[in-house]
Amino acid sequence: MIELSSRQVAEAVNGTLVGCSDDEAQKITVTSATTDSREVVAGTLFLAKPGEITDGHRFVPQAFVAGASLALVERVVTQGSGEPYPAVVVDDVVLAMGRLASYCIEKMRAAGELTVIGITGSAGKTTTKDLLAGIFATAGETVAPVGSFNGEVGVPLTVFRADESTRYLVIEMGADGVGHIEYLASIVKPDYGVILKVGTAHAGEFGGIDNIEKTKGELAEGILQGLALNDDDERVRRMLPRAVAPTFFFGVGEKNADAPNAPRVYATQLVTAASGCPEFMLHFPSGEKFEIASKLIGEHHVHNLLAAATVAYQIGIQPQVIVKQLNTQGAVSRWRMERTDRADGVSVINDAYNANPESMAAALRALAQLGRGEQPRRTWAVLGAMLELGEVSVEEHDRLGRLVVRMNISKLIAIGDEAKPIYNAAHLEGSWGNEATWVATADEAREILRAELEPGDIVLFKSSNGAGLRILGDAVAQDTHVAGSNETRTAYWLSAGDFVDAVDSDTDE
Repeated sequence: MIELSSRQVAEAVNGTLVGCSDDEAQKITVTSATTDSREVVAGTLFLAKPGEITDGHRFVPQAFVAGASLALVERVVTQGSGEPYPAVVVDDVVLAMGRLASYCIEKMRAAGELTVIGITGSAGKTTTKDLLAGIFATAGETVAPVGSFNGEVGVPLTVFRADESTRYLVIEMGADGVGHIEYLASIVKPDYGVILKVGTAHAGEFGGIDNIEKTKGELAEGILQGLALNDDDERVRRMLPRAVAPTFFFGVGEKNADAPNAPRVYATQLVTAASGCPEFMLHFPSGEKFEIASKLIGEHHVHNLLAAATVAYQIGIQPQVIVKQLNTQGAVSRWRMERTDRADGVSVINDAYNANPESMAAALRALAQLGRGEQPRRTWAVLGAMLELGEVSVEEHDRLGRLVVRMNISKLIAIGDEAKPIYNAAHLEGSWGNEATWVATADEAREILRAELEPGDIVLFKSSNGAGLRILGDAVAQDTHVAGSNETRTAYWLSAGDFVDAVDSDTDE
């Protein structure tokens, strides 16, 4: 974070300083910011954000014990002596975080050569963010979100990790409703941006897919220097008239029928390797072409790879550098097609951070492809609920169950009440015996897997974040019990602190 005095913080957020004199206000400085009191170090601005589970104001004393210099609060918090802790008081801490982030962006632009990149879409944001961070890191100091910090809290927290030395600032932008992307863009004012996909994630909250399209397209209106649009998504493609910046398309195949003269980064000769990873020929508008053999699992990642290549190319990164990074980078963020090969020969793919109908289908396709390798393997789909789908929830879960059967996935375990239509549909589609199972809890699923997993099996865990299957996936990945053996059953469970959800409510990918 750029160093700021407490007075600068107060001015940036239109807040009121308490707990310090005028002389002290100028001497109190902050060099980092966090909403988590456990992360506080000397010089931290503690952001006392009220939350659904707890209230950050409760942890203000703890933060100052750990070294905080200043707090951002909605009400005065007093010390044992009755004196207020040094703080800036505002009406809304979250909105104030946005104002402070915008102020920091302006200061960083004035102090150095900063390029801000915005990424949005109903799927693929985090993977594309990780790819771009890897590419940009070869050219200068790069800051990108931790995990999926992509909303009104996460975006400012990402900005606060940057300083005057930052050359590239990658911002992931999620949304829960119309106007959210516009708000985030107003904070960071991205120079370049990419819109990946319009899917059905949050359809219930948005009031339908048309509103999702409207919201994702808000980024097109906020980009000034270069925009990249997914040519293979009709709803993204038709955002072109909303763009105010020069626009490149990306997609699979050579031509764009709607804008044949627009610059295009595209893939040809797309295949899926035995490893489940996409391989293709990458074409740049310059006419240069290169072979890509990605380490990301799933053919659906081709659009994330193309998106990263397009944005990096627009910004001026050399194609050879882009290609090298795309060919060497695997999954970075946790629970995104994260593969663990156990010592007993079981492969676990944990993709249970987020889920929507499109990403569920993509993960199942990847699982089916892995099972059909040179040496066929038995496949398991352990699926939880896709949340926030609104009135189409039963229909989409039903569709998913039928898809499991049609893809010839060997075993299905559906977990939880909201996921039961997956099991029902699989049964109606022709699944018989114990090929498809429904259980109420993750513990029940784990017992089935302990009893029935065999060497060579591949098991996929996929659900929305709130369904918690990522935790089950971690446990099974570290479980050394082999079915039919007398081996001791052991499992690795992360500490409770490691299960704290991302600071944003947005759950699209």
